[in-house]
Amino acid sequence: METVFISLLPYIIGTALSPLQITIDLLLLRNPNQGLLKAIAYVTGMTLTRLLQGVIFGWVLSSSSAVTEESGGKNPVAATLLLVLGILLLITAYKKWKGEEDPDDSSPKVVAILDRLTPIKALGLGLGLPLIAAKSWVFILSALATIAAAELGRLNSAIAYVLFILLAQLLLLLPISARILMPQRSNQLLAKMSAWLGKNSRPITIGVSLVFGLLFLYSGITGLLF
Repeated sequence: METVFISLLPYIIGTALSPLQITIDLLLLRNPNQGLLKAIAYVTGMTLTRLLQGVIFGWVLSSSSAVTEESGGKNPVAATLLLVLGILLLITAYKKWKGEEDPDDSSPKVVAILDRLTPIKALGLGLGLPLIAAKSWVFILSALATIAAAELGRLNSAIAYVLFILLAQLLLLLPISARILMPQRSNQLLAKMSAWLGKNSRPITIGVSLVFGLLFLYSGITGLLF
């Protein structure tokens, strides 16, 4: 299990460091009208979608272990996903460096409607956001392929995937916890976090996308060729 989580670490970090999902979480929390409830609903929606992705695609990708044996120890499913993810991340880094918009990045239209969201609509936003973000899809599928290739068994695989989701959403859960435990002091902290993220989201995206893009591209190519 420890070896699996070491392999999952890049996907956990890559999923967690999404400026858009963090920005939405912080803005919802700062909303004076049911902000905490909206943020909880939003993260709940994301969790439910990712659990559903695990149920649907987990058993499909579990067949990759058989493919691995037939191909002399290679895992072409995981390698292909890594290759695709590496390319997507490098494209993202290039677009950010050139100042172009990223489809998975913070959209002014999305930010503008947050104040008008009800908790139910915040739940819907959380349900839909992982489905429209291409890089999120590949991170999830790569994590599922890694877990399936480890052949942990159904129960341990489910536990590993749930822990992956919790760790990948840690940067969403921590501000919510701070708001619950420190309702007064957290307002200033959330404001500083929002300002810092707004100022540094571009270099964060470039750095993370470049580093993990090169890593996944190398892993994908070597996994397919060697």
